[in-house]
Amino acid sequence: AGTVTTKQERKTRTGNKMGVVQFSDTSGQYEAVLFSEGLAQYRDLLEPGRSVVITVSAEDRPEGVNLRIQTVQSLEDEASRIQKALRIFVRDDRPASAIQSQLTQRGDSQVSIIVIKEEAQGEVEIELPNRYRVSPQIASAMRAVPGVVEVELV
Repeated sequence: AGTVTTKQERKTRTGNKMGVVQFSDTSGQYEAVLFSEGLAQYRDLLEPGRSVVITVSAEDRPEGVNLRIQTVQSLEDEASRIQKALRIFVRDDRPASAIQSQLTQRGDSQVSIIVIKEEAQGEVEIELPNRYRVSPQIASAMRAVPGVVEVELV
């Protein structure tokens, strides 16, 4: 996974388009190429500032390792796919309508509301009957809802 920092489109000797994309992640910067078919398929995902998950093939050459992009996925889509549950901690029912307004898309993830009882008397967990699409962005939006104490993606 990485964030696209730059994308250049060039023509090959045969006249086909190719892309040279630079990425940044916690390990540093790296560059990968993709050819006309992949460029046409993934062009929209490879815009500067977008965070993506890429699959590459690597070739060891005298000038260094060359990376060729095989597949590209949105990091948000990948995170949504692997997030299986969202737990929202509240003290009372005040944030209920705001929470409901954030859970608009059906998906594969279980959502639970955990009501923290007064004076540390325990918790009550309520599993919502439907499954929803959850992501780090949705979790972040939930954290901003007044009355929400904590949000966990699991």
